[in-house]
Amino acid sequence: MAIDVQVRHYLPAGFDQRTIRILLVGCGGNGAQMLMGLASLNSGLRAISSRSLHVTTVDDDIVSEANLGRQPFYACDIGDAKARVLTERINIAHGLRWTAIHGRAPQAVDLQPFDIVISCVDTASARRSLGAAIEDAARKPTYWMDLGNRAVDGQFLIGCPGSADKSGRLRLPTVLEIFPELADDQLPDDDAPSCSIAEALERQSLFVNRVLAAHALALLFDLLGRGSIGHAGAFFNLGTGQTVPIPLPREREPQG
Repeated sequence: MAIDVQVRHYLPAGFDQRTIRILLVGCGGNGAQMLMGLASLNSGLRAISSRSLHVTTVDDDIVSEANLGRQPFYACDIGDAKARVLTERINIAHGLRWTAIHGRAPQAVDLQPFDIVISCVDTASARRSLGAAIEDAARKPTYWMDLGNRAVDGQFLIGCPGSADKSGRLRLPTVLEIFPELADDQLPDDDAPSCSIAEALERQSLFVNRVLAAHALALLFDLLGRGSIGHAGAFFNLGTGQTVPIPLPREREPQG
């Protein structure tokens, strides 16, 4: 007879006593909320541990009028690069020296220096391109967290690129493994830009990105601040008020 064994995923020892390097891909709805939360996470980590964060943002988009309201931009930002606007604002507010790249990932950035990649992209093709670059990197990031949403629902997931966990633990599958349909290059992209704030709010709820980012950041805090996590992500739906965790891979242990 076999029984399920409760499992947790533990942060590798290599993350102790140093700055954790994060690449944030995308500074739109989800990415902007994640960046602001990462600044708070950095403050929290410094208060309770010897860890801190250095974040590099990358996005090739510029601020448009349609971004105002749902994304944390102002009228004075229109026409400026999203990554630079947000990163400079965070640096000034928190006394940081985080880095911004105005360009498209993965082409515009070397993935090898990063411990964690967080993707906040709009399309399946962008995830495929990023996933391929991560797998081809000589030094893969330890974690790849992906956030995605529709009008009122979304999901976040953290995985471990590569073939196996060096410690012998179960590896966390990545977003392209959990959702293999994203690997289909015939899957059409739905990335039509909104022309106005009202149209943007028809496409996505005003607070869907904030809710999604808050859940993802809470998971990162447990992993980086507390040292372990009990789930790999979650689905949520603002319309129903439901949140359903994505479980970690589970081992089965024989019972005599």
